[in-house]
Amino acid sequence: MLDDTLVDAYLNRIGVARPERLDAEALRLLHAQHELTVPFETIDYHLGKEIFIDERVVEKIVYQNRGGGCGEINNAFHYLLEALGFDVTLHQGRVWLGHAFTPPYNHSVTTVRIGADRWLVDVGLGRSSRYPLLLESPQAQEDPHGTFSTKRVADNATDVYRADALQYRFYDEPVVAADGMQVLWWYRTSPDSPFLQNLSCTLPTENGRIILRENKLVVIDGDERRIERLTNDDDLLAAYDKYFGIKLDAPPKPSPHVKKSMRMSYERD
Repeated sequence: MLDDTLVDAYLNRIGVARPERLDAEALRLLHAQHELTVPFETIDYHLGKEIFIDERVVEKIVYQNRGGGCGEINNAFHYLLEALGFDVTLHQGRVWLGHAFTPPYNHSVTTVRIGADRWLVDVGLGRSSRYPLLLESPQAQEDPHGTFSTKRVADNATDVYRADALQYRFYDEPVVAADGMQVLWWYRTSPDSPFLQNLSCTLPTENGRIILRENKLVVIDGDERRIERLTNDDDLLAAYDKYFGIKLDAPPKPSPHVKKSMRMSYERD
């Protein structure tokens, strides 16, 4: 479990004071601030660095001012909530790719029980809700990042939707971080890994989103959208720093597995 020094540093990283009560309001604030301050990014996959999903990932997020993939971000937030004293459970999920689910352990989420209610916490999907979702709610839940809903589809499984689009399925059975190590190895090494095929960094803002994919910067503010090609290393490093607070010695170079089709899909952001 995280010690008090690391917990306080984590809270400072996301700009939240230690909650006085472990209630739904506190969880809502923690979730929103995490969403707005910790980017979904795949940089280390392209730098060839080791990826952690155990408690070591917290030091990357806190002391390096970084983000990560879903296993990194959601596991780190799970450790924070656990250390604060919330009643938390870690779950594995399968992401819907438009035609089929990924294999098991391709996503991780946390559920938090507060009184009689159970909340879904997901700050690592890339298009997550800003606030936690109330599970077993019969109604769609409006959120600054869209309209979300959950649907029980089996005795042990729940599907999560954004608008009418299925996002992923997660399973009730508790897991631990180590259960995802084999899938993490695949993400780090396989030519088919979407993280190796996609060099990206993205962060929601109060009114939009910032996306940096390779050297293409997209700044969305309400109905306005600005697209810029960053043609030199200095501009790229400055963008990582300005928009994400990430300081790099040199721009990450895309892995050889980045696909042309993936680059073309950036135009649809």
